[in-house]
Formats: sequence, structure tokens, C-alpha cells
Amino acid sequence: MTANTHVSVLLAESVAALAIQPAGIYVDATFGRGGHSRAILAALGPQGRLIALDRDPAAIVAGASITDPRFTLVHAAFSELGAVLDRLGIGQVDGVLLDIGVSSPQLNTPERGMSFRFDAPLDMRMDTTQGETAAEFLARASQSEIERVVRDYGEERFAHAIAKALVAARGEHGISGTGQLAALVAQVVRTREPGQHPATRTFQALRIHVNRELEELSLALPRAVERLAPGGRLAVISFHSLEDRIVKRFMRDAAHPPQPPKRVPLRAADLPQPVMSLVGKPIFPAEAEIAANPRCRSAVLRVAEKLGNPPGPLSGKGGDRPDAGPPQGRAGQKHGAAQRRTTVTPAHGRGPGGGSH
Repeated sequence: MTANTHVSVLLAESVAALAIQPAGIYVDATFGRGGHSRAILAALGPQGRLIALDRDPAAIVAGASITDPRFTLVHAAFSELGAVLDRLGIGQVDGVLLDIGVSSPQLNTPERGMSFRFDAPLDMRMDTTQGETAAEFLARASQSEIERVVRDYGEERFAHAIAKALVAARGEHGISGTGQLAALVAQVVRTREPGQHPATRTFQALRIHVNRELEELSLALPRAVERLAPGGRLAVISFHSLEDRIVKRFMRDAAHPPQPPKRVPLRAADLPQPVMSLVGKPIFPAEAEIAANPRCRSAVLRVAEKLGNPPGPLSGKGGDRPDAGPPQGRAGQKHGAAQRRTTVTPAHGRGPGGGSH
């Protein structure tokens, strides 16, 4: 696999989960190298529209190859989804896809500093135009802060020993390279799961911290739901337990909002109402996909559908929808989507589609 190769995970499943309407407006909030975007465009009709976001400048460059007039690519983090749609004059959309985590091109490009397979500068930023690098964080952070990051974001049981070793070793010149960091962690972590490098969890933790990945996800989910039209779908692919836990809890609470104690005198109409309905069960990669792309083995796709106002029959018990087909009543939204599209105004900025950051 070359540095620029990226295989979109759960491609067919995620696009099908969006239940795409030909004239709908959709958001691919994590463009990457465009696999999901191209599949969504293929399913859209001439009046459809796709907005894609990515904070990686390399992804924006890669997206220049898509010249479809229905497509707009914007250099922005997915937590900025609402602001991007506002700039484009778009109110509601019919579906949002989030493919969370690091991409193969980011891992396979040495100068990005995300992998211990290469000895390279310790950068780890997804957006290389701004923010603190991993080397800069390690140079200024206290031992307790490093320990917290490695423990909480890497789920690393040797976090204390690793933080102590890193602080002792950084000295005057800091820890500036991936090889140096991997070697220091390997000296401390003597036992590890078979086939896993001792520094795997530490690298994951630093990358998550530098990019504020979990904070970005927690911000993006409610903002995506806010912009969904009734019947619109939210599809999220996550790759490790920290991400999936956030997605699972968010969708669960949106479909089954916490209720007050039974003895509290409230009318049924005043009780918290579901905002979404869960669509089916979590979807995992098939064995054939895992064999072709081992990095996808931990992926999980979760899907939810926004309810109308007032909530329909699906909200009564928050039951799962076993089907992945278009929800009832979506046909009447085609006219509304077409009306919203007339408000779209051209954007000017970095993205090949005219988006700005």
C-alpha cells in the first residue's frame, strides 16, 4: 500500500445506510481521499448535492480531482459542519457521514509522524497548518499531563512509567522523532499483546490528544443532528472503543432520552422526547474486507435517523429499525430539498469546490 492509497472502510454499507434520495443534500464530513464521496455522488441524481469537509490539507489537494458541479469540498474540521453549511447558505441536509480516525495516507506518509514504522519528525497533526505538534506537547507538558493523556487516550496500563521515562529523557532538545519515542516506550513496556508494538497505545494517545479527536467528535455529533432534516440519516464509522463509546451513547440518548423519576408529576407531552431512531444493529466489516484491508478489523458503523416533530410511531419505545431502506414519508421531502438548494451560494477559498476555512 503506497502513501497515497486509502481504502474506504464499509463503503457500500455506509452509503446504503444513508438511504440516499436522488435530489437530496448530503455531507461527507471526513473526505479523506474521497472514496465515500465518490460513492455518494454516484447515487445522487442531477439535482443532488454533496458537501465534503476535511482538515487535512493533503486531502483537500487530493479532492481537486473531483470536478463534479454537485460537489463542494471545504478545508475544515467536521466539528465546524454547522458553520460551513451556514457559509454555503444551506439550512438542512438529508444525511451526514462521519468516518472517524486516521487514514492510511496519514499513517503511511513518514513526515506526518503518526507511525513508528518510520523515523520521522514527531508531528501527528491532521491539519498541518495549525496547532501544536506531538513533539511540542512532549517538550512542555508535565509528567502528570503526559501520564493522563497516555492513560486516558491510549488505555495504557504502563502510563505512569512511560510518562516518567519521557520526562527524564527529553532533556534539553526534547523528543523530536518517532523512532526516538518508540524506542523510549519500548524500554518501559516489556509486555504487550502478540503482534502489537509496545508503543502502539502511546502513539494513539498522543495523536488523539494533538488533534482533539474525541472533543471534535463530541462536538460534531449534536451539530450534525441539528442540521438533519426529519428522516435524515447520521452514519458514523469508528475504529476504537473510545470513539465508539461516544457514538453509541450519543445515539442511545438521542433515541432513548433520560426520563425523570416515575413519581414526578409531569404530563406525557412534557417528558423528554426522542430526537432520533436507531437504524438496525451495528455493522462490522465482512471477513473478505478484513482480509483485503486488515486495518478495518476494528471498524463499526452505527446509524440513526432523525425523527420528525412531533415524533412519529418509531419514537414510542425507541425501537431499532431493522431495515436500511428509505424511511416512510421521505418522498415528500424531495420538493423541500430542491427548495433549499436554491439558497446555496458559491463559496470562495481553499477547497477546489470553493470552500473556505
